[in-house]
Amino acid sequence: MTPDQGSPALVFDGPGDAPVTVALAHGAGAPMDSDWMDAVATVLAARGLRVARFEFPYMARRRADGKRRPPDRQPVLLDCWRAVVAALGADRLVIGGKSMGGRMASLVADETGVRGLVCLGYPFHPPGKPEKTRTEHLETLRTPTLILQGERDPFGGREEVSGYRLSAAIRLYWLADGDHGFKPRKASGRTEAQNLEEAAAAVADFARGVAT
Repeated sequence: MTPDQGSPALVFDGPGDAPVTVALAHGAGAPMDSDWMDAVATVLAARGLRVARFEFPYMARRRADGKRRPPDRQPVLLDCWRAVVAALGADRLVIGGKSMGGRMASLVADETGVRGLVCLGYPFHPPGKPEKTRTEHLETLRTPTLILQGERDPFGGREEVSGYRLSAAIRLYWLADGDHGFKPRKASGRTEAQNLEEAAAAVADFARGVAT
């Protein structure tokens, strides 16, 4: 993993000559090099994808001074995404990320002209508040989109999400018995590693498909 000094805190995994780059943003509470983000970058890179990660300003400040703080206001987060797309180039670029990072990417995907969008655990609503949906823009999204979701995600599980009106550009991929990080219960007979590998395979197929 190597830093790119010319863009907003970008780090790369995977081959530099990969046919497609997947840019991933972190979720609200953990940095770009959390164990989960590291694991995702590793399995995607192993499938031949170039993975670019970055941090939103509030998380970069936390890295510098160690102080926890809430996410930046949405305009700041969206501008950060726009800067990342400008640095990497929209051609052969898929954007997305974990939870909040993926949701912010979904809000700029159409305007930036990227090839695709990947959301790893989309926060369809706050836990315990299914009436507060974050889906209005997903009804008209034009960018080819893959949403990978755990079947028992408290931010939107399989049964409730099936009732949402979503754009035809969106494909949902369900991870068996997974929570918001795709982790299943032991009784399911599945492991977190299995779900992450399955997710990586789905992302790789999707990314290559939209980049050609």
